[in-house]
Amino acid sequence: MHTINAEEVTPEQKVRIFLEALPYVQKFRDSIFVIKYGGAAMEAPFLVERTLRDIVLLEAVGIHPLIIHGGGEAINKAMKSQGMRPKFVNGIRVTDKDLIALIEKVLCKEIGPFIAQKIIEYGAKAVFIPGYEVFSAVKWQAFSSQGYPIDYGYVGSIVAADIHPLLKLLHNQFIVVVSPLAKGENGEIYNVNADIAASKMAKFIKAKKLIYLTNTSGILADEKNPNSTISVVDKRRIDALKKKELFMEA
Repeated sequence: MHTINAEEVTPEQKVRIFLEALPYVQKFRDSIFVIKYGGAAMEAPFLVERTLRDIVLLEAVGIHPLIIHGGGEAINKAMKSQGMRPKFVNGIRVTDKDLIALIEKVLCKEIGPFIAQKIIEYGAKAVFIPGYEVFSAVKWQAFSSQGYPIDYGYVGSIVAADIHPLLKLLHNQFIVVVSPLAKGENGEIYNVNADIAASKMAKFIKAKKLIYLTNTSGILADEKNPNSTISVVDKRRIDALKKKELFMEA
């Protein structure tokens, strides 16, 4: 398959693309899109540029993007460099005090500011906000299949978000970048699942779209066929898929 570069697109093709996109631009102008940014789109330099330029374009046509970013491989690399060995229970990583400090450093000192700076370089206004300044959480209560409690350490379950500062920034043409961290009632920092953080944010801020950029296949029409991804769903279709038991709530 031949990939068309921007330089290869003729003026006529550009006009046609714009005309095809125009109804969607008009429909979603001044809407908030929550984008979960992770996977290969955060790792490969050419994908980083392409993805962030596309997000800048969304803002340029009047859409308000809010990014919840993942940790990518950066956390794993940082753990390895520090000689830290991950501990898993039932396939889920345990986050102890040393690890949450490392995660906070990687997310809030490296990845988040990097994304915001790149967006600025590509011509838009951007601001990074640590997730613990936005999300409130309680300690995640997990149980084994036998009903015994499992302590995953500093892993949180989001219960609220302070969206008012975010709304002000978004409507002043800032692209907002938020890390998947949350604060507990006693000031402790919790690691939270970035996919869940994005869905919670979309609900709290009443986003028109929730977009996942990820390596995983997503919702499959046929679980045995990785190419059967259902790219776009709304609440009505989700309810229908649940009835067909194609997926269950996570």
